[in-house]
Amino acid sequence: MKPLRSLHWMVNKMKAAVLYGKRDLRVEEIDPPKLNSDEVLVKVEYTGICGSDLPRVLGNAAHYYPIILGHEFSGEVVETGPGVKNVTVGDRVAGSPLIPCHQCPDCLRGNYALCKHYSFIGSRLQGSWAEYVKLPARNAVRLPDGVTYEQGAFFEPATVALHGLLVMGFSGGCDVAIIGMGTIGLLTLQCAKILGAKRIFAFDLDQDKLALAQQLGADVCVNTGDDQFREVLPQLITEQTGGAGFEQVIDAAGVEFTEKLSLELAANKGNVMFIGTPSQNVTLTPHQFEHFNRKELTVRGSWMSYSAPFPGREWELAGYYFQNGQLTCDLLLDRKIPLTQIETAFHDFMIPGKVNGKVLMKG
Repeated sequence: MKPLRSLHWMVNKMKAAVLYGKRDLRVEEIDPPKLNSDEVLVKVEYTGICGSDLPRVLGNAAHYYPIILGHEFSGEVVETGPGVKNVTVGDRVAGSPLIPCHQCPDCLRGNYALCKHYSFIGSRLQGSWAEYVKLPARNAVRLPDGVTYEQGAFFEPATVALHGLLVMGFSGGCDVAIIGMGTIGLLTLQCAKILGAKRIFAFDLDQDKLALAQQLGADVCVNTGDDQFREVLPQLITEQTGGAGFEQVIDAAGVEFTEKLSLELAANKGNVMFIGTPSQNVTLTPHQFEHFNRKELTVRGSWMSYSAPFPGREWELAGYYFQNGQLTCDLLLDRKIPLTQIETAFHDFMIPGKVNGKVLMKG
């Protein structure tokens, strides 16, 4: 039987960013996690701040307090439980944060993200804003040779993008409109290009993000914040699509304006995918709702990033695309900081335009 603790890993305390309440984030010395038989301990190399973490830290959206957030991470396995067989000490891994029950009907069908009994590292369980994090061995995804720890910390958002494309049945050879050029939108753009999109139309209200989208492969960039946007939109659709609209539309922003715009941009019989999730009410007029009917749209939603066999093809593809250079994250970074500077990063999040991209923390 394997020893529970590896000989080269011994530590009594670890640093962690612990959330005690709204805007009450403290970097402290705490006890490291203790493993169960089927779990591994990962020394965190890099961990990201997700957009979903902002309302947890800056608002009251955390499930409980105190809690360690963080679900986008990579690192080295330094300890394994006695029942672990698929991962060994020294493996370089990315963390897959969803912990489904693996027993309910949805899980048995491979729809793990739809599990009603799931847990989640970094929101319901202690997460990766720490020097060490534990997770079930099956949730540790090995990094392919040549893939960096920084790229490994982007696996989770990259798989969210890939999952949305797979769920909508994305097909190459036609034009696609992608709305919202945040981290998920820019990763979706790259993945759509990899999967054979004919032309990619990027929509955002931030000109700097559109410039980045162009660098990453967007063929046409449209600023939705322009005062003339509404006036030029019909002309754009006419000139670029012959008036038909887009066969495939993806909303990666999740706000009322972009979700309505998605329906407007879609062609007859078009496919619309909502990856972004709204945080406020969305109200449709009868005319806006009729896009569903009159265009006979197929509208799908995407939730997280998992398929069978767990954690899914998305996680294999993310590793492969990072390994062969088709997927990049360098341009998506705002900064890399030590964990001890996390409070400063959240202060900057409260200043409009201060943070432009992913913040990665060194564990």
